[in-house]
Amino acid sequence: MKKREAIFTERELDVMDVLWTHGSGTVAEVQEAVEDDLAYTTILTILRTLEQKGYVDHEKEGRAYRYLPLVERTEARTSHLKRLMGNLFQGSPELMVTQLVSDRSLSKEELERLRKLLDERLG
Repeated sequence: MKKREAIFTERELDVMDVLWTHGSGTVAEVQEAVEDDLAYTTILTILRTLEQKGYVDHEKEGRAYRYLPLVERTEARTSHLKRLMGNLFQGSPELMVTQLVSDRSLSKEELERLRKLLDERLG
């Protein structure tokens, strides 16, 4: 069976970011850590949806549930990057990297790190 790609909505990513950063969290902890002011029930709904999708699990902790990520941040990055490349760059990594390097907001140090990565990849 082919593994399903981890694709998240923006709100789901907000919640997953908290779980990835802290390792786990109760609804109240996630609500406090999320940047936007979201209702407790909104966070709960998002966590339940993520659980139904198989991206998080929970364990009982007193009267609350502690939610744990089942998907690594790197797995989500890879899935989203593939989707972005397919949708906006016609599936071309070269077009995507060209766009990134053409961005004037990259510092000289960032560009040098990218060059080093490319040089290492080229061998």
